[in-house]
Amino acid sequence: MFVLAALVCLAVTTAIAGLFLLLVPSRLDKRLDAIGNPAAATDWSATVAQAVGPFARVLAPTGDWDSSPLRLRFIHAGIRRGDARLIYFGLKTVLPLVFAGATWLLLRAFTVLDEMTVLMNLGIAALAGCYLPNLALSLRLRERKREIFEHFPDAADLMLVCVEAGLGLDSALTRVADEMGMSSRALAEELHLTNLEMRAGGSRAQSLRNLALRTGIEEIGTFATMLTQSDKFGTSIGESLRVFSEDLRHKRQVRAEEHAAKVPTKMLIPLVLFIFPSIIMVVLGPAMIVIVRTIMPILSAH
Repeated sequence: MFVLAALVCLAVTTAIAGLFLLLVPSRLDKRLDAIGNPAAATDWSATVAQAVGPFARVLAPTGDWDSSPLRLRFIHAGIRRGDARLIYFGLKTVLPLVFAGATWLLLRAFTVLDEMTVLMNLGIAALAGCYLPNLALSLRLRERKREIFEHFPDAADLMLVCVEAGLGLDSALTRVADEMGMSSRALAEELHLTNLEMRAGGSRAQSLRNLALRTGIEEIGTFATMLTQSDKFGTSIGESLRVFSEDLRHKRQVRAEEHAAKVPTKMLIPLVLFIFPSIIMVVLGPAMIVIVRTIMPILSAH
């Protein structure tokens, strides 16, 4: 029984870890893909879509998908595949059944026969499987927004240098997209899509607004409005970019200082739980041994 329980637990843990690694790729893998073959497409998502796609109809909404908030979250996370909805809702349908089945096998291996305990554990496992795709999507969305926000001030500085060197705004965007491919693949992709949209005949203002909509970052929306206003009223784009890049660097510095200020508070819990007890044992341990050795003979004599 113990061997069966250990194997089931190992299988569930491996499945969760594999799903996390597939949905949230590491930054090193993304950098290596950008260096080696940026256009290479992985086929694992197509396999997953074929496997769980038929189950997606159970939870998939029937409304207009193009205007749904979930599709906007997919875009912010950089997921533009047509079968992304099938994978998402298919996993939300299949994972609760898998987790509930694995939990039932574990409870059966440990001979837990209480009906209320079994039902409660099965419900918790099913909820965990249902919300795991939400968690993976939120983590990927947050990581992508953080990457774009941290590298966008560098892109603004590069754009300022290109404009002051005599390049037009469209050529500067193309140059910045090529240069940012090594440091931030997500930002380079968004700038490249903006360049393609302008080359296809879209207006510069609309292309920049679409850039802000795809990223979901407030600073890029301000950047798009600033360039649109500069182009409309004929003001200096270089001067506007200089002021904007200085403001972006200041915001990035303030955000770094904010995260640094939170470190002592975040370290309080591990200090209290792990460090302080060890220090108390090291400091008071010898004294307690001496006290016990001194008092115990006196108490035993009486």
